[in-house]
Amino acid sequence: MKAIELKKRAIAAKQGESVLGLSDTGSHACYMIYGIVKPGEKGRLVNPGKGHEEIVLAARGGFDLTGAMDGRLEEGCAFHCAGDTSIFLENTGSQEAVYIISGGHSEEGHHH
Repeated sequence: MKAIELKKRAIAAKQGESVLGLSDTGSHACYMIYGIVKPGEKGRLVNPGKGHEEIVLAARGGFDLTGAMDGRLEEGCAFHCAGDTSIFLENTGSQEAVYIISGGHSEEGHHH
């Protein structure tokens, strides 16, 4: 077992996300995404995809939500989504916000 540096990988990634999944674990059963959204950034897509379910947690800061869900996701709060649901995150705050997505496969469908 080894610790995976998701924060450093997300900072280095152009899209601001790091996925802990098949390439790290060798398993298709579950995955985790660490995402960083800069102040004023909007349009960060949450879309589990066919055969997937995800729980999205606002780990630091909060997010305005649009799309299949409208409203505000405050720090420490989470929501569940599945399939081809599209939800967009916006960071209206003055500091970077962080979300964690825990996902798994609910049907036969592997894309990572």
